[in-house]
Amino acid sequence: MKKHFWIRFLKLIFGLFLHGLGIVMQIQANIGYAPWDVLHVGLAQTIGLTIGQASISVGLMILLIDLLLKEPLGLGTILNMLLVGLFVDLIMSTGLIPVMSHLIGSVLLLFLGLVVLALGVYFYIGSGFGAGPRDTLMVALNRRLNVPIGIARSGIEFTALVIGWLLGGMVGIGTIMAVILIGFILQSLFRLLRFEPKDVAHETLTDYLPAKK
Repeated sequence: MKKHFWIRFLKLIFGLFLHGLGIVMQIQANIGYAPWDVLHVGLAQTIGLTIGQASISVGLMILLIDLLLKEPLGLGTILNMLLVGLFVDLIMSTGLIPVMSHLIGSVLLLFLGLVVLALGVYFYIGSGFGAGPRDTLMVALNRRLNVPIGIARSGIEFTALVIGWLLGGMVGIGTIMAVILIGFILQSLFRLLRFEPKDVAHETLTDYLPAKK
């Protein structure tokens, strides 16, 4: 087991909080949601859940698929599923981030939301507790079914987008911005912080089991 557990654990929680904050900022920009948030909002509106509850429900379903595909899960995988949704609902309930009504403010808030989300990704991936359920599914499709990573990611997000749109989730210029910019922002941030995600050795839940003699 890696050293500095509690320092890394706090890093994980902070990263998940930033992830939730970034999602709320994008939603409140009110010009179209990122693909997964289109699904979460559409599902929330359709069956009467909060956005956070919808996020947790979708995450749980994906987690079950990850298990069926025999992907190793980490503590970060479980907490990502639970806490991002809880943080989204908590931040939304405060009303501190208003819904934007002017295009310039909307674009600026959405862009800042993407930056905050990317910073959250940096912290929770860097903690070494495992990827979130959605990223784990992407890896599983690549590993188990030999689907290229790029196609797996695009296919998963496109599916989420279409289902969410059919359920009434908002698709707009913000959706296009999120799809185009998030990769660039992540890459730029990681380069600025000299962070290489593939160099992180992640723990899985089995690492916490007693060693067999």
